[in-house]
Amino acid sequence: MMNAADLPDTIPVFPLPGALLLPRGRLPLHIFEPRYLAMIEDCLKTKHRLIGMIQPREVPGTGEKRLNAIGCAGRLTGFSETEDGRYMITLSGISRFRVKEEVAGFTPYRRCAVDWAGFQRDLGATEEDAGFRRAEFLDLLGRYFSAMNLSTDWSGMKEAETELLINSLSMLCPFSPEDKQALLEAPSLTTRRETLVTLIEFALRGGSSDEVMQ
Repeated sequence: MMNAADLPDTIPVFPLPGALLLPRGRLPLHIFEPRYLAMIEDCLKTKHRLIGMIQPREVPGTGEKRLNAIGCAGRLTGFSETEDGRYMITLSGISRFRVKEEVAGFTPYRRCAVDWAGFQRDLGATEEDAGFRRAEFLDLLGRYFSAMNLSTDWSGMKEAETELLINSLSMLCPFSPEDKQALLEAPSLTTRRETLVTLIEFALRGGSSDEVMQ
């Protein structure tokens, strides 16, 4: 666990559409671009080992892509190198952040000055969702997985802690980048679960997503 005093003012960021990391979640990544290989090497030299996952967004009518205002920082907790020099890493979600500004510099990857205020709950204990009805939720999820031709470990779903279940599904289900951003910005686990249910129900009514499972 980290506390607020451990969080740096500036972190490297990895803009990746459709990739969602949530506090206390785990995100595996396959790193092969030279600039991000350099980012991982620099990250390993720091005490905090934090990387900010953030989604780019297109500015309407311009084709320009900017970073979303909010991302989530993960601590590099898993690392292996392939024979051809690629990295397989795991980020463990620590806290969301708000981008203050991009920081100019000589690194080939992007860095941002960030603000952690407002996300203190991310550093705390596992969240609870008092209104969660697991049986109803799993029934809805079963219909969604069947419609999307997805498979899962249903026994694990039945036994998983509520936060782990909701956050894992938010990260893994094939929603659009905009929908993933809404799940990230949900202020509480209850709100995230309600958003997740809305997205699943929309998909079952004929909505679609261009994203693929990560």
